[in-house]
Amino acid sequence: MSFAAAFELRAGGGATRHRIGGDALAAAAAELATEVAGRTVFLVTEATVWGLHGERLAALPAACSRLHRLVVPAGEAAKQVEVADSLWRAMSAAGGKRDSRVIAFGGGSVGDLAGFVAGTFLRGVDWLLLPTTLLAQVDASIGGKTAVDLPEAKNAVGLFHHPRLVVADTGVLATLPPEQVRSGLVEAVKVAALLDPELLARIERDRAALLAGDAAALAPVVATAARLKAGLVERDPDERGERGLLNFGHTLGHALEAEVGYGRLLHGDAVAHGIRFALRLSVLEGGDPAFARRLAALLDGLGVPPLPRLAAAPLLARLERDKKAREGGLTWVLAASAGEGRLACGLAPERVAGELAAFLNEPAGESL
Repeated sequence: MSFAAAFELRAGGGATRHRIGGDALAAAAAELATEVAGRTVFLVTEATVWGLHGERLAALPAACSRLHRLVVPAGEAAKQVEVADSLWRAMSAAGGKRDSRVIAFGGGSVGDLAGFVAGTFLRGVDWLLLPTTLLAQVDASIGGKTAVDLPEAKNAVGLFHHPRLVVADTGVLATLPPEQVRSGLVEAVKVAALLDPELLARIERDRAALLAGDAAALAPVVATAARLKAGLVERDPDERGERGLLNFGHTLGHALEAEVGYGRLLHGDAVAHGIRFALRLSVLEGGDPAFARRLAALLDGLGVPPLPRLAAAPLLARLERDKKAREGGLTWVLAASAGEGRLACGLAPERVAGELAAFLNEPAGESL
């Protein structure tokens, strides 16, 4: 067995080994066994993932000293301070040590939570990440961002804590519901639009197969998107510059998620609407209108559902509390053209407010 991609991301004073492919969990079995040998392991997962794919980790109990499986809620419901507290207490009661291991086995929310808990328990223990959703494999599993939510803002409390090993087995994606595949593809589109026109063309060409969850079509998209993000993270590990490009669509997207209610709007769908709004700002700031229409058409082709009716004022209030905001205001990620993104600081708040109100009042697909 071999991997579709195998590389290291060097950041945070260490290196994260990434393994991607259709049988990646089986191919990485020896690496996983070495990581947990003789250690107490806390496996953080959620019930559906464990029921579908738990057998893929059947060799884990024999490889480690002790294994404690900690089941958390699915989706954003996992990323609550109360859930993190329950994990800290369970790990403490089980005798967790500084050289214990945390393993996250699930989607992006499970990874965000488990990485945050690992980074804060006993001032930090090492962890491994086994992402099981497309969104997590192309985005959330790369770069060491971990966090929990507050009612006021998504990912409001967190830290950078890079895993030692990420194993993205694209074979597990076959069990994802269609809406989760769509949500993950939006994150791949985000990366491709600003960093790799060839990947964007591949996604456009193979859209039907990708939406159908075809493993042969998904593996190269996951591998390429992961490498692209990893390269950006290495150059800007603490997000002080160009890594901010990865927030394309996320500024408004996170506000939408919080306003509609976590779990009621899929992350990828919220980001898609955030991209649409960013494209509107991009054109106003001199970006290529033809590219904006092209990208909007691709999002339409993915089947992103329309937003419910929302008012601009509460969204603007949430934007002010966005974790990416600075004293000088928000930095918006704009798309100048294919493969060319830029960070725009200091856009007039009243202009953004007016554009947002107009955006929210226009029918889906007519905002450009």
